[in-house]
Amino acid sequence: MHIEKQFRELENIEEIRAYNISNIDLFEVVPQYQKPVKIPFCNIIKYVQSDVNMFIPIDDGEDYVINRLGWNILQRGNVNLEDVEGRRLSECSPFFYKILKDSFKEVVETKKTKAMRIYYYISDKIKTITNIHIIYEEDNLFLISDYNDEITNKKSKEERILEDNAEKSTLIEYFSHTGSYYMTNNEFTWTPGIYNIINRNRESSDTFYNIIFDLVIPEDKPLVQELIETMSPETDTYENIIRIKTWDGTIKYLDTYLYSKFDENGELISHYGLFKDVSLDSHKHKTRPVDFMLNGFKYNSRLSLLIEPLSKRYEFSEGFYDMVEIPSNEYIHSRKIIDNIVEPEVRENIMKLINGEINELNEILTFKVLGNEENLKIGELFIERFKYGNNEHSIGFLTDITNMKKKQQELIESNANKNILIKEVHHRVKNNLQVLNSFLNLERRAYKDDPNTILDNMQARLSSLALLHEKTYNTTDFLNINLKNYMEDQDKTLKGLFSTKNIAFESDIDENINLSIETITPLLLIVDELTMNAIKHAFPNPDMENKRISKIIKLKDENTCEFILKDNGVGLESPEQLINHNLGWEIVNSLTKQLDGNIEIMDPEVGTEFRIVFPTKVKDTAESEDLEGK
Repeated sequence: MHIEKQFRELENIEEIRAYNISNIDLFEVVPQYQKPVKIPFCNIIKYVQSDVNMFIPIDDGEDYVINRLGWNILQRGNVNLEDVEGRRLSECSPFFYKILKDSFKEVVETKKTKAMRIYYYISDKIKTITNIHIIYEEDNLFLISDYNDEITNKKSKEERILEDNAEKSTLIEYFSHTGSYYMTNNEFTWTPGIYNIINRNRESSDTFYNIIFDLVIPEDKPLVQELIETMSPETDTYENIIRIKTWDGTIKYLDTYLYSKFDENGELISHYGLFKDVSLDSHKHKTRPVDFMLNGFKYNSRLSLLIEPLSKRYEFSEGFYDMVEIPSNEYIHSRKIIDNIVEPEVRENIMKLINGEINELNEILTFKVLGNEENLKIGELFIERFKYGNNEHSIGFLTDITNMKKKQQELIESNANKNILIKEVHHRVKNNLQVLNSFLNLERRAYKDDPNTILDNMQARLSSLALLHEKTYNTTDFLNINLKNYMEDQDKTLKGLFSTKNIAFESDIDENINLSIETITPLLLIVDELTMNAIKHAFPNPDMENKRISKIIKLKDENTCEFILKDNGVGLESPEQLINHNLGWEIVNSLTKQLDGNIEIMDPEVGTEFRIVFPTKVKDTAESEDLEGK
């Protein structure tokens, strides 16, 4: 006795091959484990042609009690029902326990019906075929089995052999979902398995046409057309998977192998075909190898797989139809699509590939969608043609890089803008350093005996320029900088630098004033100079209370600003002396010229007041040279 097991994935069935099993090997005499349980419809089941066998799981599904066996299996084992019912399967029939225990356990755990097929061999010849379905219901296992063997045949030996072989062939075809045909003199002969595949009975007209190809779905018609056109003495075999739609609407996938015989003159003698239904389940997904590839691109609208793009049997993934903007069920593949490619050199190379002059194409192309010049897409196309056996094939990829090209162009433009901005920033930094250097040279001459004053002044200027760079670091618009934000932050900076002076800094800035960086830079420096001058001279008495420095900047009109800085200190004894001998005044006056503005010393009742009127837009000037010249 020898047992082999194999699971047929495409048919979703487990096959058992049992060699040289005798009837006495099937059952043994053992004591009863428990009384049998009466089952419903017991009398009705007796009239069912198939055996209905019932088993009760015990020991957590590790063993099973035989509750009922059908007539065929009892005859096969030459036993009576009362001799086996209520017995443990593992003790009463070690053979059936060995081949069924794993499947029984699987059905108990999953509650799903399982199909099996058991071949009984004597030597190398099939003696019996048993087809089984295992069903779990009401905590019991039911095994439904159908038999096909010569024991039950009462006809003559010759008749039994002929009919048995035919029935076995039919049965094997039925359960393997396989069928075949041959064609001579334009007439077809179909085997029974074909009718199982197409889900209908034989009809008298079936000899006059190809009943498989007649059911091919429209998307696969090009495959059949190519077959008709390519079968020849040089290409006498054909393999592919085609999809058919049966009369009841079921889609099936058939692994197709065709072979043709020709005479010496190349005339067709006969044609043979073998079809195997490779649908795991007719209502589920495809199982063709090519479909596994296509499914990998199923949800990709930018990258498409092109299978046989140079052939009538083409199959493309969804991304192709997204790019050409034609639904797959409406698309007709032809050379006309090449006319919508803008670049003539690309069109020329594609024709070379089609004509076999080149074997590979890798191009960037511009595609006019539906011929529309206003709807252009950019694609990267790769196609390779190759030979397999006697046939030529092709495969390719089409990538929609329209957005990538746009982003790339935007990035190029952005980088160009950034380069301009970087140069602009470098220019500003250079000018500001030159300004600071000019201030330093002027003050070293004026305050050579008072280095602390130089340091205080430079610290204030550096803080203002640092603030300016901080504010403009992340901007790309140097022409419209809001002044109010800068001035408020400058107040905080000055207050931090001169906190020991107990001076309040106040600002009233029109929030609608937007100036260029060329204007704001000298304006901030003017504020620094006038503020430092007020700190040094307006409040000589450290104990003074309510010390205050305020600035007001308003729009006089659309193109002109007015800036007023005043303090409530002791005021000026002689404005003329300030104008003629004060270094700070020279710096302020020079910076005001850079603003293209005018400065006035006002005559307030208390303290000192400066008024500058300047345009909102000024020309860029060489700040450092003007300062150095003073």
